[in-house]
Amino acid sequence: MPGDRIVLLALETTCDETGAAVLEGPRPPAVGVPAIRSSVIASQFDLHERFGGVVPEIASRAHVRQILPVIDEALRRAGVTLDDLGAVAVATRPGLVGALVVGLTAAKALALALDLPLIAVDHLEGHLYACQLAHPARTVYPCVGLVVSGGHTSLYACRGPIDAEVLGGTTDDAAGEAFDKVAGLLGLGYPGGPEIERAARGGNPSSHAFPRSYLRDDRLAFSFSGLKTAVLYALRGQDARTTGGPVPPGVVADVAASFQEAVVDVLVAKTRQALARTGMRRLGVGGGVAANARFRERIAAMADEAGVELFIPPLSLCTDNAAMAGIALAKLAAGQVADLDIDVTPGLVRPSR
Repeated sequence: MPGDRIVLLALETTCDETGAAVLEGPRPPAVGVPAIRSSVIASQFDLHERFGGVVPEIASRAHVRQILPVIDEALRRAGVTLDDLGAVAVATRPGLVGALVVGLTAAKALALALDLPLIAVDHLEGHLYACQLAHPARTVYPCVGLVVSGGHTSLYACRGPIDAEVLGGTTDDAAGEAFDKVAGLLGLGYPGGPEIERAARGGNPSSHAFPRSYLRDDRLAFSFSGLKTAVLYALRGQDARTTGGPVPPGVVADVAASFQEAVVDVLVAKTRQALARTGMRRLGVGGGVAANARFRERIAAMADEAGVELFIPPLSLCTDNAAMAGIALAKLAAGQVADLDIDVTPGLVRPSR
């Protein structure tokens, strides 16, 4: 490896995806966007499908089984060995505590054994940095950042890759979690996002007047718990006691389309509000829900109307992956190296209401 380049091994175990990636970029103190040499993800969908959501203990055990094979495969695909590495990065917040510990333990062991710097990254900042990875020739920052996923729905004012201020977030459930739960109510599969999107293609998005919480509120806040309840009542009656049989296909399609449109309406409106409040002219979007085609269509139309430059990653970089931890090179250039006694931070600090 040339002396002005560095190879980074990045690990991701915040929830139910075991990820490892190898990236190559400028050696600090130089700053630049790294290239992805490999990215490997071991999914746990089959393990959690019967529960309709992620079971933390099952996720943690799966990470233990998968982390070493995933690392080995990422190195093999990149054509490098452990001796070629110049640093190790790992997502240490936020996420499921047991899952986070698996990734951090593996990263610490490698950093100690190979005498390499250890860089701790924020999973949500990584989701936004995926926009920069996907557009290396363009400048993403400063920007308004929207992270919308299974566990998070948050808006940020991002002055740089590692300089982000929380503008607002969900007061209860995340958008992706709502997709999973509504898919379960409709008898669809897991994960719910792709299932709802498929079902919605044949439905009428105006068939049900589902609520759009905080839509006209000045706060940059989201809430999806009431929307889930409204779907439940639409399917089972106001007292939610009717169990019935399978939901008719036509009803599934209409409810899915109406639910999806309600979520997208709120996401787009609050993002537009954040852009107006900050005056920023760039928008970066990350997270699994950003893979939704209707959302991508609507957010692109809003950005175009507002004269804002939109950055949104390809689908492979929207869902959880280790490559987005390439943000670690920016942290390394800033001298932000973690000590080996660093711990995980599972919780997410919510903005004031």
